[in-house]
Amino acid sequence: MKPPNFDYIRAESVAEAHAALAEYGGEARVIAGGQTLVPMLSMRLARPKVLIDIMHLAELKDIAAKGDALRIGAGVRQAEALASRDVAEKAPLLAAALPWVGHAQTRNRGTLCGSVAHADPSAEIPLVLLALGGSVALSSHRKRRSVSAADFFTGMMSTARADDEMIEAIVLPAKRPDTSTAFQEFGRRHGDFAIVACAAVVSPDGITFAVGGVADKPERRDFPALDGSPLDDAIDAFAWELDAREDLHATAPYRRELVRRMGRATIEEARRCLA
Repeated sequence: MKPPNFDYIRAESVAEAHAALAEYGGEARVIAGGQTLVPMLSMRLARPKVLIDIMHLAELKDIAAKGDALRIGAGVRQAEALASRDVAEKAPLLAAALPWVGHAQTRNRGTLCGSVAHADPSAEIPLVLLALGGSVALSSHRKRRSVSAADFFTGMMSTARADDEMIEAIVLPAKRPDTSTAFQEFGRRHGDFAIVACAAVVSPDGITFAVGGVADKPERRDFPALDGSPLDDAIDAFAWELDAREDLHATAPYRRELVRRMGRATIEEARRCLA
């Protein structure tokens, strides 16, 4: 299929992108890598009146490690993040998840912020952002604001971004020396969207466990430093709390069982790295 007709604006500055979003609001879409949006346009699942291209804005292409945070701009491609020493050192959970995102060809074009904006519940990058307690930097012609990942993802491909806002960056807290992380995913084929993906952050004091691919958005739970049967019981309770989806890839009970099995394995992997 061919996409519907739309106007194209190649923004020469963030201010120009803000002005276009202020003018067109919900009838505009921002494009950077286009690995999700372009297929949606071709299938006419997205019908914007205006496409605003921000990929040429140098100020959005930085990976900046400042203090205890890592800021990744909206123009940073997934392959660039995967090759970044700062990402490997400051956000190893993201580094572990990125090879599961699509394929090498799509990672060469796709951006991290584009995946966050699309908010597919099976996508790896939103899951990592939630697991790490990261945030999304939003801006418009009116103001700039930061929204936690827990508040940003509101449902199936739905976010807290206003129509006149764009994502400028995602911000991840840098890994603390006393923590370790792990990521595991199960899908039909490597590079497909996850049927279930699990991320774990462990420390001597507790466990953060997050799951994607099951409900309408990634979900996270914080546990104390459990082990043995109490940990299994906590993961089982979490799996039952999830509003698991049914589709042609898996039933809800199958997804919950994967959460139980993969969850324990992911947490144990993170603990081995901590030892």
